[in-house]
This record gives sequence, C-alpha cells and structure tokens, in this order.
Amino acid sequence: MRRMTKGGTRAVDYMRKAGVDFVVHQYEVGEFDSSYGEAVADGLGVPRERLFKTLVARVDERPVVGIVPVSGKLSLKNLARAAGGKRAVMAEAADAERLTGYVVGGISPVGQTRRLPTIIDAGALEHSTVFVSGGRRGLQLELAPDDLVRLTGGGIAEIAG
Repeated sequence: MRRMTKGGTRAVDYMRKAGVDFVVHQYEVGEFDSSYGEAVADGLGVPRERLFKTLVARVDERPVVGIVPVSGKLSLKNLARAAGGKRAVMAEAADAERLTGYVVGGISPVGQTRRLPTIIDAGALEHSTVFVSGGRRGLQLELAPDDLVRLTGGGIAEIAG
C-alpha cells in the first residue's frame, strides 16, 4: 500500500500522522439505485464484505460507533451486548454528525472530533485490507483491519446481522 502524502480530510490527516499505511480511493458521488454503500463497493470493484460503514448508535444513552460491512446490517442487540449495555438504538443523523464532526454518508471511524467507543464487526479480520469512509462522500480509505482496530481503540464482536 502507499501512504497518502496530502491532506484533505481530518481522517486522511489522522492516518498520515499515525504513520499508518493506507490507500485513498476516490469515486464520483451520484444517484444510486441500490444502497449507497453497496453502490460504492460496486463502483470501486471491491467485494461488499470489504467495504465497511460507520454507524452511530446510542447504547443505554451512551454514543457508540458500530462498524459493519455494507453487505450486512448493524445488529443493535449484538452492539448493545458488545458495548456492555442492555439496549441500543440508532442515533439521529444530526446527533451522529455533531458527535463525529462528519456529515452522514461520509462518517469516518478515524479523526472524529470526539473519540467514541467503537465496536468493529469480527468479519473485518477475515480480510487483508478493508475500506472505510475517508471523511466525505467520494473518498474511501483502504487499510489493514488491525490498524483500524488500533486507531479507533475498537473492540471486535459479531455485530453484523
């Protein structure tokens, strides 16, 4: 992999400062017939299991980030259990944006304005690299799943349903 040499988003800057190897993938943002994440994976020519979406939920009123492949859905029950809580609900879009500093559709798991507890689906560890949002629509970052875990301080659990 190559490391990005220019900034552009907080996520890219964060990765560069951390000294992590990563690849930046840019794509055109447009209208999609399928889900946005699946369309991005298809457009980039990568299996949907390797492209992960970053979702913000509330577990017993505490914000928690869940990172799951675009080919699946976030299991709120499993997220709550993994985060040590009883009940999870998806955060409102405005709440997710305020907590992370990113716009919905471009929420990156790295470089958030406030580091939130993070749970990454165990399926990420099955791949040599995974793709996550680079902090805006039209930008994906490819990195090793171990680096994603380390940079987010994330836990690993089966949270995709």
